[in-house]
Amino acid sequence: MRLSNKIAIVTGGGSGIGRGIALAFAHEGAKVVIAGRTQEKLDHVAQEIGSNCLPVQTDTGNPQDINKLVEKTVAHFGCLNVLVNNAALLLPGTAESHTEDEWEQMFNVNVRGIWQLCRAAMPHLRAAGGGSIINIASVLSMVAARNRVGYTATKGAVLAMTRAIALDHAAEKIRVNCICPGIVDTEMVARFSLDENARRQRIAMHPLGRFGQPEDIAQAAVFLAGDESSWITGAAFPIDGGYTAQ
Repeated sequence: MRLSNKIAIVTGGGSGIGRGIALAFAHEGAKVVIAGRTQEKLDHVAQEIGSNCLPVQTDTGNPQDINKLVEKTVAHFGCLNVLVNNAALLLPGTAESHTEDEWEQMFNVNVRGIWQLCRAAMPHLRAAGGGSIINIASVLSMVAARNRVGYTATKGAVLAMTRAIALDHAAEKIRVNCICPGIVDTEMVARFSLDENARRQRIAMHPLGRFGQPEDIAQAAVFLAGDESSWITGAAFPIDGGYTAQ
């Protein structure tokens, strides 16, 4: 029970990577608050976990929702030890094709939302004597891809912000790290409706020969949430099947 007695928030917890992290945290003894925009999905995950899970419908692009999420967490479980910023929006496009609205949407959720959640969580992490913030970035924090200009810009910002926040709060024992996944087989990937040929091409971009699974990311999150990683902050972890090694 590596996360026994820890209270964690996981955004985007109703599906994909977020669901995987929430399940892994609960398996390791944590009490988990899962946040997302679709109540039905959250309720399903909460039923999988049981009484140690609180689902809170949240739009991480809405500052009021963010504050309510943190307040409900502390009111229900008494404190906060871990924050996982997983919620994200991916809209494909180039510098020429992106609309201003698309650009604003992605930055609002992928960057502004993470900053606001970190800000809201800080007093409670400080009161707990320290804690762990885990930002889910992307391999596109480090390398680029075609037709992903806006998304790549937001994920590069997540990596830079992770390092800056880590430095600001290291003396308070608040650790801030990010995980940079390659392509993970989730609902977000499925929405792009890849045909078999396109799927094979994308799998071939990963030297280990497969897409990632939510569990691959979840185990890294468990490590960063727990005491085993107590001397790690400001770091980025590519969990990508070798994608960025090429």
